[in-house]
Amino acid sequence: MLNPANPEFISHLTNRFGTDLLRPDTGLYLEEPRKRIMGHAGAIIAPRNTREVSEILKFCNERQVGVIPFGGGTGLVGGQIMSADQGPLPLILSMERMNQLRNIFPSENVLIAEAGMTLSAVQDAAEQADRLFPLSLASEGTCQIGGNLATNAGGVNVLRYGNTRDLCLGVEAVLADGTILNNLSRLSKDNTGYDLKNLLIGAEGTLGIITAASLRLSPRPARVGTAILVVRDPTAALELLGRARDISGGGVSAFELISGTGMGFVRDTLPDIHQPFSDLPDWSVLVELGLPQALNPETLLEELFVAGAEAGLVSDGVIAQSLGQRAQLWSLREHIPAANKKVGAIVSHDISLPLSSLADFIPQGMAKIAEIAPVRVNCFGHLGDGNLHYNVFPPAGEPCDSWAHMKEKIERLVHDLVHEYGGSFSAEHGVGRMKAGELNRYADPAKRLMMQQIKLALDPRGIMNPGAVLA
Repeated sequence: MLNPANPEFISHLTNRFGTDLLRPDTGLYLEEPRKRIMGHAGAIIAPRNTREVSEILKFCNERQVGVIPFGGGTGLVGGQIMSADQGPLPLILSMERMNQLRNIFPSENVLIAEAGMTLSAVQDAAEQADRLFPLSLASEGTCQIGGNLATNAGGVNVLRYGNTRDLCLGVEAVLADGTILNNLSRLSKDNTGYDLKNLLIGAEGTLGIITAASLRLSPRPARVGTAILVVRDPTAALELLGRARDISGGGVSAFELISGTGMGFVRDTLPDIHQPFSDLPDWSVLVELGLPQALNPETLLEELFVAGAEAGLVSDGVIAQSLGQRAQLWSLREHIPAANKKVGAIVSHDISLPLSSLADFIPQGMAKIAEIAPVRVNCFGHLGDGNLHYNVFPPAGEPCDSWAHMKEKIERLVHDLVHEYGGSFSAEHGVGRMKAGELNRYADPAKRLMMQQIKLALDPRGIMNPGAVLA
């Protein structure tokens, strides 16, 4: 049983560490971005270095007080927020002060960053060394690399470069009892026992706190081409993806599916965002190629359009002719979540499926949802790696609150169908607290048992992000 971070605990904490590490509660630390969870905490503390993180965790472990790791606060499954009914007052440990670039090795394609460094700062540091850190998220100006690793974040470039896990060579981390794991390896090959970094990546702070990481960089593509192509349906989009890979020789960096519903949401709620088509297509794909100097991406995109049109896959398209046009196309895709928020979703799904199942799942899910409610589905996302955001909205003109009673029924329907197809209910957002029950429902029993045993071994008092991942 955990103890609360009550005034007596905070008094002992400040006597030990002083008051300069404490942060004022601005509301940022206690509110989930979509306002679905309001949190509580005894205090917010922001250590300046790994030694202080170690001492704080040791202090909390001895007193059996829960610790919530906090990065940029952009997580969408409640991993950084504990509500009052989920446990006694915790201590929030923010990584905001640990935001330094420790080193960069351009010839090795390695960058070492502290966990509180924002993703955009990591990208900028890589660019200054003429390298690319390819992780790209809508929240990159706010989210922190420690949180990206803790949730194994995805984004638009997973198709080519992989998830955050694939971009990490080593970590420095602090375990529940204050033990410091020094594993900031710069090695691509290291077969010396268990891969501890991958145990911590994706654990959402339930096994320890990542304080720094060795990150894998890539050469910057010499030439980049971007296009939005109108496709017949998701089946045509998948066939076009195969053709894009063949034509570009593996140069497809992103392949994003956009529905007419999502494009319409942007048009209706964010009218300043440029729309590439006068009539909204039912389905389109945003394609980006990153190529060496010898290849012309615009020429290859034209070839892709012609081949797609001849095969009956593509009916219209726009190929960016400038950096400004490229930015316009990406702005449309990146503003879909903002438009969704303005419309108001009944329920949002972050799902992944085998690529060969996507074309069947998308219409089948819509048909099954239509049988129980006359609602709208905005299906969009990272088609190239099988990750869809399958979000459900009320009929036009109706508030989502009027349909809140349907949330659990729709979510169960979608997740059950995903499970039948061999997919995952959480593709890139993690489990957090909101989806911990889904893990119990769908995960293999042996997997759950192993996770519980690992948690017990590394955090026997249960202080690390209590209630997250393992309900």
